Amino acid sequence: MKKKVSIVICCYNEAENIPTVVDAIHKNMETAGYNYEIIAVNDGSSDDSLTLLKKMAETDKRLFYVDLSRNFGHQNALKAGLDYATGDCIISMDADMQHPPEMLPLFLEKWEEGYDVVYTRRKQDKSLPLMKRKTSAWFYRFINSISDIELEEGTSDFRLLDRNAADIIIRMKGNDLFIRGLVKWIGFRQYAIDYMPHKRLCGESKYTVRKMFSLAAQGITSFSVKPLYVALYVGFFIAVLSLLCIPYAVISFISGYYMAGWASLIVTVGFLGGLQLFILGIIGLYIGKIFIRTKERPTYIVQETNLQK
Repeated sequence: MKKKVSIVICCYNEAENIPTVVDAIHKNMETAGYNYEIIAVNDGSSDDSLTLLKKMAETDKRLFYVDLSRNFGHQNALKAGLDYATGDCIISMDADMQHPPEMLPLFLEKWEEGYDVVYTRRKQDKSLPLMKRKTSAWFYRFINSISDIELEEGTSDFRLLDRNAADIIIRMKGNDLFIRGLVKWIGFRQYAIDYMPHKRLCGESKYTVRKMFSLAAQGITSFSVKPLYVALYVGFFIAVLSLLCIPYAVISFISGYYMAGWASLIVTVGFLGGLQLFILGIIGLYIGKIFIRTKERPTYIVQETNLQK
């Protein structure tokens, strides 16, 4: 009996790209010798993505769609795809053709060699703006320095998961998903493949600077309490520094020398006030995650699908 492969693509306003990426997947899978399915997760698109998927699914018996009730974000949409996938392994990729479909046979080759996770590391495209390349590098360096997982620079959501590895992630609960980190955290036999992303076919990237910052915060707070220790150490250092100022103040008072100037006082108070707010913000992130978790809300809501879960 042929092994089954599930290919999950997340779609958010990708109507112009969907036909091309689906055709490319078919082209690379039809000669691979596997039974396969393509699951397109429509993450609350405002264009004709859903209408197009429904029309294509009428004639393409390997294509299935999962329509979410609104935009829940890429990580939650990816989790929906994992939940509905029925294959012996699951390959996730974006719908904008930046993840090369011709790499699918290589994924499967490494899977057959016994690897449970085959993930990719995106090479830097020199044509991208310098700031975009630098912020991407800073993202991985920062998250590695302050969290308890080690992510190689350029790690993306273009990967293959064996059914055993996928089932562990599927069973995990939580609203702030950072699947790249979860894949690294679960262990198993993993193999990395470097790739050069294709040019985006149509449209614009959905990952804005704000979303990248949010993703970084999710990754850090989901896998580490180091920011809380940083807040503790900084607070302790400033407290000790303040104690050292007491002898100076006493000596100045006895000698009758008073340091004039309100500017230095305002700067000091402003600095300490901002630092306190920063530390409270870190603590608030963790408390907020606990608050959201206690509500036990689903990470996504499916409005319509042609799949049986």
